[in-house]
Amino acid sequence: MSKEKPIILQGDGSLLLEVDSDDFNEIRTYLLNFAELIKSPEHIHTYRVTNVSLWNAASFKYKSSDIIEFLAKYSQYELPKNIIRQISDTIKKYGHLKIIKENDRFYLESNDVDIIKEIAAYKNIQKYILEYIDDNKIEIDRLYRGHIKLALIHYGYPIEDLGGYKDGDPLEFSIRDKMLSNGKPFALRYYQKSSVDVFYANGQSYGGAGVITLPCGSGKTIVGIGVMDKIQTHTLIITTGVTACKQWRNEIIDKTTIPADMVGEYNGENKTIKPVTIATYKILTYRKNKKSPFIHLELFFKQNWGLIVYDEVHLLPAPIIRVTSEIQSMRRLGLTATLVREDGLERDVFCLIGPKKFDMPWRELESKNFIAKAYCYDIRIELDVSQKEEYIMATDRLKFRIASENKYKFKIIKRLLKILEGKNVLIIGQYIDQLESLQKLMNFPIITGKTPQDERDKIYTLFKNGTIKILIVSKVANFAVDLPDANALIQISGTFGSRQEEAQRLGRVLRPKENENVSHFFSIVTTDTKEEDFAHKRQVFLTEQGYHYEILDDSCLDSITLYK
Repeated sequence: MSKEKPIILQGDGSLLLEVDSDDFNEIRTYLLNFAELIKSPEHIHTYRVTNVSLWNAASFKYKSSDIIEFLAKYSQYELPKNIIRQISDTIKKYGHLKIIKENDRFYLESNDVDIIKEIAAYKNIQKYILEYIDDNKIEIDRLYRGHIKLALIHYGYPIEDLGGYKDGDPLEFSIRDKMLSNGKPFALRYYQKSSVDVFYANGQSYGGAGVITLPCGSGKTIVGIGVMDKIQTHTLIITTGVTACKQWRNEIIDKTTIPADMVGEYNGENKTIKPVTIATYKILTYRKNKKSPFIHLELFFKQNWGLIVYDEVHLLPAPIIRVTSEIQSMRRLGLTATLVREDGLERDVFCLIGPKKFDMPWRELESKNFIAKAYCYDIRIELDVSQKEEYIMATDRLKFRIASENKYKFKIIKRLLKILEGKNVLIIGQYIDQLESLQKLMNFPIITGKTPQDERDKIYTLFKNGTIKILIVSKVANFAVDLPDANALIQISGTFGSRQEEAQRLGRVLRPKENENVSHFFSIVTTDTKEEDFAHKRQVFLTEQGYHYEILDDSCLDSITLYK
């Protein structure tokens, strides 16, 4: 690629950007406004232009002509005509339909008469129409604001929602300048403050709903607290589990003046509703059987919430998506490290939570020491002799498990722990039997789904204060476990194909360290097996994200030099 022209835009919407370009930083910053970063290895970064990424750009008032002019300026080849058309048509559609509020009544309006005629003809829209005002304007049922948005986005019409939000019950507090827990100074980092300001938009109707994308370990919880501080209202926070609930609660009490008795948890252990309530996706989507109602979804309506925070919004379950369509009058903040959804519902998140408001690449924060520099390794080993016959005779599904539970891995763990002596090490795996066998063999503390929450909290605390240096965890630690001093992770088994899981597990060791801001991520993989096939997907993912990656066999272990 030419350094003068560092972009190649292809007909499928993929876009290649050469890193070794004098204009790289400027180009990357602009690209993030209208294209999704797919992978960022050493020399060539790959983006993709999609309808959702273009709608995000349109929500920030980017014009198609400016985007096309930018691409033409830096593109090595002539721009594909179909992508030029896609950019023009997609951005043109955003804002053609608006929801507005006048005298407490809601209207759907457009300057294009034909669009109003078209959507009014859709049967699944007609039931939400209260009155035809004129050729450009129809009154809609305010209770179905989200349903209309969701229906129309599936027809290719993203709505610009300017209907505004109710204030919710007030909650006055401030952010501390010193943490309650240790008296150390506290303030939002520059990128956290920027993301809060972009989301809030000075309280205007075009702000107040959307997604902030930041890497694991970069302080998304602090961003949530920053948004709460801007809005000063009763807040419902939904997160991935009981441990995450407690961590959110501890952070809020530690870093704001909100009293502890005004922060409640709503989960399998506690169901306390307070001005700030932290719930789990699991409890909100609980029902006795497939035909029973979701009895806890009423929490969305039990208080006059002014803000809903969706932690790990890329995991938003379908029932929560549905109920979100009914609460469009509340401000909505989504937090995530990646907008990639395995079910492809990014469009629904855009529609009901809001556009992507802020994005920050992992590597940029790493270069500024806001997250730890990570070094990743695959340790390839032979299958234990005692399991080879069983593996040969097994089905493909069982072969993966046998390879994952390779008994020889325990010996490798012992050798790795000698290399990692003095480090704070997490050993994480998929299979409980394997983890429990490891615990019996090595007598390290263990946390699985069966571990009572009180015991989990005690073990996490001991790990955080350095009393415990090595901890075995199951996939319950994939999400929102705040162990800031963990600086090494040994992955003994996993799904090895889920991009989400790999990003989240790496995130356990990405939080910034006070001394050596470096982490090491080891995966032990059985070579020439089904596990190795899946492990290749993980290797590609980490390499695409730009992480230092090495493949070693067990004979190289003793010669590893850890990076500092």
